[in-house]
Amino acid sequence: MFLQFIINGFIAGILYSLCAIGFALVYNTTRIFHIAAAALYVIAAYSLYYAYNIMNMELPLAVFFAIAVTALFSLGSEWIIYRPLYKKKSSLNVVMISSIGLMTILVNAVAMFFGNETKVIDNSIQRTYNWEDVIITTPQMYQLVVGMAVIIVFMFFIRYSRLGIQFRALSSDDVLFKALGYRVNRVRNIIFLLSGVFIALASCLTVYDVGLDPHMGMNVLINAMVAMIIGGMGRFNACILGGLLLGILQSLVVYQFASNWQNAITFLVLLFFLFRRPQGIAGYKQRTV
Repeated sequence: MFLQFIINGFIAGILYSLCAIGFALVYNTTRIFHIAAAALYVIAAYSLYYAYNIMNMELPLAVFFAIAVTALFSLGSEWIIYRPLYKKKSSLNVVMISSIGLMTILVNAVAMFFGNETKVIDNSIQRTYNWEDVIITTPQMYQLVVGMAVIIVFMFFIRYSRLGIQFRALSSDDVLFKALGYRVNRVRNIIFLLSGVFIALASCLTVYDVGLDPHMGMNVLINAMVAMIIGGMGRFNACILGGLLLGILQSLVVYQFASNWQNAITFLVLLFFLFRRPQGIAGYKQRTV
C-alpha cells in the first residue's frame, strides 16, 4: 500500500507541476499573480466536457479543442486586462485584483451555462494496469505518460530553445530586454498562450479521471502556487520539483492520516519554506533595491 500511495502522489505531483508551469510562465516573466488561471482551468475542463460529451468528438480531438479554447482565453486575458494595465504602469496589486475579478466573472459564467453540479467526462469502466501490489488506472496512465513527456519537452525547451532563452531574459530584466530591441508584447503573447496550454493540459488530464465542477480551479491553483514557491521562484524548471514534492507529501498524509489533512500539509510546507528557505529548493536569493 505504501508504494501505491507513492505512485499516486507522483502522478498527482505531475499534474501540479503542469499547472505550476502555466502559472510560473506568467509570474516569472511579468510578475503578475495570475489568479485568473483558476478560471482557465475550469474553462479547459468544460471545453473538454462540451467537445467530448455534447459534440461527440474523439478524445484526442476534444483535448486539442479544450487546449485551443483555453489558450485563446489566456491570450484574451492579456489583451483585455493585463496589457492595458501594463501600459498604464498600474501597480501589481491593481493587476492582481483585476485578475481576481476576471476569475470571478469567468467562473460564474461557466456555472450559469453548465450548472453547479458535478459532471463526469467518461463513466465507463476503465482498464487497470497491475504491477505486483500497485494498480494504475487508464486515466492515471494517461496522466503519467503524457504529463512526463510534456514536462521533459518543456525542460529542454526552456533551457535550449531561442524562445526559452528569451523567456529567461525577460524574467531577469524586462527593461534591458526591451532596450536590446526585443519585442516585449510579442513574447508576452507567446507566454500567455503557452501558459493556457499547460493549464488546459493539466485540467484535461485531471477531469477525465475525477470529474469537474465550476469551483474546482482555486484549490488546484493554490497547489500550483505552493509548488512554484517551494520549488523556487525565478526558475521555470523548479516548480516541477515543487509539484512532485507536494504531490508525494499529500499522498503520504492520506496514507498516514486522512484526506482531510491534505490542505493542512500544503500550507504547513509553504510556511516552513517561507520561514526557513524563502527562495525555495532550487531558487536563489534575490537582491532588492
